[in-house]
Amino acid sequence: MKKGKSSEIEAIYFPDSTTECERPLFMSCVQAGFPSPAEDYIEGKLDLNKYLVKHPAATFFVRVSGDSMLNAGIHPGDILIVDRSLDPVNRKVVIAVVNGELTVKRIKKQESRLFLVPENKKYAPMEITSEMNCEIWGVVTNVIHPL
Repeated sequence: MKKGKSSEIEAIYFPDSTTECERPLFMSCVQAGFPSPAEDYIEGKLDLNKYLVKHPAATFFVRVSGDSMLNAGIHPGDILIVDRSLDPVNRKVVIAVVNGELTVKRIKKQESRLFLVPENKKYAPMEITSEMNCEIWGVVTNVIHPL
């Protein structure tokens, strides 16, 4: 099991709320194939900024590097949407700065102890102690990655 805490954040981005990119939202569910683009099926327009960013002033994006969160569905190259206004409660995936290094991990509170837990058995959980400099930057709300 690897112990080191390699940085897992490749880049940080902020949302551009000045742009809109509304795309058609179809009422019919897709089981296999693509629905007819006929106007009868269009429910309205969907702007992904409005859907994915609940608190624009408190939201930022990060690009992931590293594989410690694979079992949480977070892969290298993915973009994470992070909301600083949400409380980093137990079991949430967060962006943390530990001793000056950015990382993405799941918070685990166990009695009076706090851990940052990877979602890959190759890596060990990291207990946050009083000797460490740790700050939670925000809670991950969504993951964007190609199929």
